[in-house]
Amino acid sequence: MNPDDYSTKQLENAGVSESLILKWKSLLGELAALPSAVIAYSGGVDSSFLAYAASQVLREKMVAVTIASPLDPPDLLKAATDFAAHHRFKHETISNDPLQNPDFRDNPVDRCYHCKTDILHDLWNYAREYHYEVVLEGQNADDQTDYRPGRKAVEETGTLSPLAKIGCTKAEIRLLAKAFGLSIWNQPSSPCLATRIPYGTVITEKALSQIAHAENYLHEKGFEIVRVRYHHELARIEVEPDQIVKLLDIREDLVNYFKQIGFLYVALDLQGYRLGSMNEGLPL
Repeated sequence: MNPDDYSTKQLENAGVSESLILKWKSLLGELAALPSAVIAYSGGVDSSFLAYAASQVLREKMVAVTIASPLDPPDLLKAATDFAAHHRFKHETISNDPLQNPDFRDNPVDRCYHCKTDILHDLWNYAREYHYEVVLEGQNADDQTDYRPGRKAVEETGTLSPLAKIGCTKAEIRLLAKAFGLSIWNQPSSPCLATRIPYGTVITEKALSQIAHAENYLHEKGFEIVRVRYHHELARIEVEPDQIVKLLDIREDLVNYFKQIGFLYVALDLQGYRLGSMNEGLPL
């Protein structure tokens, strides 16, 4: 039984809809048509699923490459390494410090374009050096309707986005990952730490470190989905609305810890967590 037949049987047994099975087959077809590929692999849900899918058909003709930088949540690289090892696909890491680029560090509204451009240039340089034909990245269909200045960098560099091309949404990616028994199926989204800093506020290593420590503290307290938005001396915490009362139960310890890591004020956002709250108010 070839990988396509075997994976289709898995999806059928898991009760996945026929339309989603067709998207999976379409993805495998897109990937199988490639001579070789570098996968931009952060360790998040989308890139992990794409790397897994590519490994099923390209095997030794693919490599997942992680760009390690101070923008990443500290446990994401380990998660990426562990996932690659478990599923036995080739994984490499390249270091990149976007804070060295003033066009990113100054934090304009298109900061993601400058960061993505640097990352994709690194990946294409790797691909050329080691004779891989294309670079793939994990945008999905939902990303096409959100404010994503990084898409311009994807287009300019000729990078391919197969998940978006076949119209696969984040929810569908999670469903497929669950059906295949992939550990990342319910992993919370982990956008880069710079997304916690308002546009126009200079991004510093100190600010990124404060955010990372603050969010890690909350994760250890049992809050799975959390964002600590950085407003200089003030930390604005977003958790899921049904977790707000739970957060207030640890108010005193939380405030003490946040002050230890450099915040002067600690605020709770009563709207709760929502995607892209830092884009609110932009004339998009």
